[in-house]
Amino acid sequence: MAQLTRLELANWAALYAATALCCAIALALSIVGAGVHVCRERAWEEVRSVRQAILFVPKLWWLWQRLYFRSTPVIIAIVGGFAMTLRWS
Repeated sequence: MAQLTRLELANWAALYAATALCCAIALALSIVGAGVHVCRERAWEEVRSVRQAILFVPKLWWLWQRLYFRSTPVIIAIVGGFAMTLRWS
């Protein structure tokens, strides 16, 4: 297996950093989006017992997951576009 050149190593590090940044932004936006949705719906008012509270947590988690996973194509497009601008040789 061939060793990476300095340029390739720097490009891969930049791609990992760009991916991490995009994922962090998507995480923050999905948390804010889920919070806004819960506040608008006043979903906590339906929780009146321990059983309802236990069932509320997976609903909230699923809401966050849907919002976060919707950002996947955008992250791929941004990082892919960034990779196309790098010189690899």
